[in-house]
Amino acid sequence: MDFNLDETQGELRDLARDVLSRDDDAGSWKAFAQAGLLGAALPEEAGGAGLGAVEMAVLLRETGQRVTAMPALACLVAGQVIGRYGTAAQKAALAPVAEGSEIVTFGWRDVGAPTREEGGRLTGRKTMVPYASQASRILVSADTGLFLVDVEATAVQEMPFSTGEPGAVVTLDGTPGERVDGPAVALGEHATAGITATASGVLAGALALTTDYIKTRKQFGRALAEFQAVTVQIADVYIAARALDVAMWSAVWRLAEGLPAAEDLALAAYNMTDGALKALYTCQHLHGGIGLDVTYPLHRYFAWGSHAAHQLGGVEAQLDQIGALCSSN
Repeated sequence: MDFNLDETQGELRDLARDVLSRDDDAGSWKAFAQAGLLGAALPEEAGGAGLGAVEMAVLLRETGQRVTAMPALACLVAGQVIGRYGTAAQKAALAPVAEGSEIVTFGWRDVGAPTREEGGRLTGRKTMVPYASQASRILVSADTGLFLVDVEATAVQEMPFSTGEPGAVVTLDGTPGERVDGPAVALGEHATAGITATASGVLAGALALTTDYIKTRKQFGRALAEFQAVTVQIADVYIAARALDVAMWSAVWRLAEGLPAAEDLALAAYNMTDGALKALYTCQHLHGGIGLDVTYPLHRYFAWGSHAAHQLGGVEAQLDQIGALCSSN
C-alpha cells in the first residue's frame, strides 16, 4: 500500500501546519475555518470541498501534533457522517459549521443501555460528548440508526476532558430526533478514525519534543542521547508511532473507499491504547520532572494521548473487539 499523500492531501497538510503554527487555540479555530480547512472535509452542499476520511485524518493529525484545543474532531467526524449519509437539506445545514460560526458534535458512547429510539424519540445517555454545550446539534447513534438532535432538547451535564477541552454527558429523555439514513456503526467507525488520527499526531509531536530534549539535556557531562539505554527507549517510541501510523492510514483509506474497515480500525485503536500510550509514558520518563511542568508542553501531549485512550475504551475493549471480529470471520 502507498502511504504517501497525494497533491491535494499534501497541500491540506502544509496549509494546516502553517495556520496552526500562527495562533493560540482560540485564534487557530477561526483561522482554520477562514482558510477553508474545516470546509475541505465537509460536503459540497455546505460550501465545502466534499473530501473524505483520509483528508479528515490529515487535518486531525495536524491538530494533534500541535495539541490545538478546538472542536475540529467534533465537527469533522459529525460532518463526514452527515456528508455520506445525510439528505441534501441536512448537508446544506452544515454551512455555518464550514464557516466556523457553528459547532456540530457527536455522541457514540452510551452510559448503560444503548440509546433507544421509538417513534422518532430517543432515550439514553451519551458520554464523552465533545463541545456539547457549545454545539447547536449532536449526531447520535441509537438502536435503529443515526439521528440529529438539537442540544436545547437534551440535558447536558458538563464534564471537562483531561485535555482541558469541554465535554459532557448528554441525557436524551424522549428527545425528538431527525433520522440520518445511515447505520449506527458508521458513527463509531468515523469517530475511531478521527480519534486515532489525532492520536497519531499527538505521538508524533511528543516524539519530536522528546528527541530534541535528549539531544540537549546533559547528565554526567554527556547528552542523554549518547546513552545506549536512552537511544533504545526513544527507538521504541518511534516504532510505536510508525505502527500507529500504518494502522491508522490503512483504516481511513478503507473507510474513504467504502471498503470494510472494522478490522483495520480496531487494530489502529489497539495500537493507540497499547503501544502509543506506553510510548507517551516513555516520553515522560525520558524528560524526568520537567515533563510534569505545566510551563513545558509535554504534559499536554500526555493528557491528549490519555484522553484518546479513554475515548476508545482502553486496550481491553480493543482486544475484545478484535477477538469478536476474528471469531465472526
